[in-house]
Amino acid sequence: MILDFDLTLTEVLIKILLPLVIVFLIGSFIGLERQNVGKAAGLSAHVLVAMGAAGIAIMQRLMFEYQIDLQLITGVNIDPEGQRVIAQVITGIGFIGAGVIIKDQTNVVKGITTAATLWFMAMIGLILGSGYILVGSILGLFIAGFIAIRDLHRGFNPFKGKPFQHPKKIKEPKKE
Repeated sequence: MILDFDLTLTEVLIKILLPLVIVFLIGSFIGLERQNVGKAAGLSAHVLVAMGAAGIAIMQRLMFEYQIDLQLITGVNIDPEGQRVIAQVITGIGFIGAGVIIKDQTNVVKGITTAATLWFMAMIGLILGSGYILVGSILGLFIAGFIAIRDLHRGFNPFKGKPFQHPKKIKEPKKE
């Protein structure tokens, strides 16, 4: 049984495409900034986290609407257990965030901001995917503006990356 083929074009545009486009734009900006700063999680990671979270939230929202319709039509009680998917995204994103946090040899912890931006992208995906377009858009614009202003204040253009330097430049042995 295919549950989402009965959506109207307007429902597809508003419930699926609009949240995904906004999430993609915000995730791309935040990810590009992280990538241009030279962080481990860049454009791809942020877009994948954001779009994945939005996809799960959209699926959960459509699933809930289907269960409500089923209850109204047949009188069958709905099972709220299926609505716990979002909680699993929130838990799971912690593992991805922990993967970018490291402590170097001088005991300095790095990667906290990148982990936070990944967590933020998951939450924006969940908010927009759940149908809260205005809240998600305002929050996304606020954070994207904050990061842009912060970087520009630091003298770094978030739209222009550092020149690429290979992390492990192999030195050739000296010829005698």
